[in-house]
Amino acid sequence: MPCKNCLEKPVINLTNNNIKLCRQHFARYFERKVLKTIKDYKLIERNDKVGVAVSGGKDSLSLLSIIKQLKDKIRIFELEAIAIDEGIKGYRDKTLERAKKFCKDNNIKLHIFSYKEEFGNTLDNFLKKSDMKACSMCGPFRRYLLNKKAKELGFTKLATGHNLDDESQTIIMNYFRRNLETSARLGPITGITKDKRFIKRIKPLYLMTEKETATYAFLKGLTTEFLECPHSSDSYRGDIRDMINNIEAKYPGTKHSIITSFLELLPILKENFKGFVTINSCKICGEPSSQEICQTCKIVEILKKNGK
Repeated sequence: MPCKNCLEKPVINLTNNNIKLCRQHFARYFERKVLKTIKDYKLIERNDKVGVAVSGGKDSLSLLSIIKQLKDKIRIFELEAIAIDEGIKGYRDKTLERAKKFCKDNNIKLHIFSYKEEFGNTLDNFLKKSDMKACSMCGPFRRYLLNKKAKELGFTKLATGHNLDDESQTIIMNYFRRNLETSARLGPITGITKDKRFIKRIKPLYLMTEKETATYAFLKGLTTEFLECPHSSDSYRGDIRDMINNIEAKYPGTKHSIITSFLELLPILKENFKGFVTINSCKICGEPSSQEICQTCKIVEILKKNGK
């Protein structure tokens, strides 16, 4: 069956509405939908200084490419990129090379920060001497570093490559853990209340599936291979991802339904938890935290005590 809009061979079938699109019409569909998400949720506004968290993977490069197109067209905001080098040999070193090349080719200023510089060692070396799960350590470290450096660089928004699959997994994880307060902070633009210590995170790929994003990245030549973090399967999220993918295979549209239902509930969640959110400053590093000592500093202290 040919493309919905022409007679060309389709490159993808949009399972949510069973529409087949060719290379040209899919790229147009993808870009328009991302730009519509930016517009509808007011993710980027006049005089914003947007930092795109770029890893060099399919999601972040697709995101950076589209935001660069938008900036060149309307020229009402600044754009830079920020990358975090966790120190995962054979994975992050490869993806960072892509990020560097894309930013150089497109005249985008790229800032790179590393776990080794900030915390004293690479993730690989930390894990060799620690019993902690990779994601339990890496998640807090990465979020901490992105927020801290985004503030130092003067970003007003931090754009991340989280797609529909990522968000649906997080929603289900929080539900299973009975953690609705964390879910209240989700959505295309994060947070419940404004706080200058947090740089607002925006997710322009929020309504795009992982399959759509991967297809776009490949067709646009943003990447030729899809590398996955070697630690991604060794996590709770990995189990949730597999579960949702299995259900989606049997019942197409499940992921979209999770997101659509959640967006209907999100205003209620935000209003419900608005008065319950207390943000402290970590006694050690001064960064925002829900407790006296932030999770990152707790992990660092544990590693120091154990001589890591």
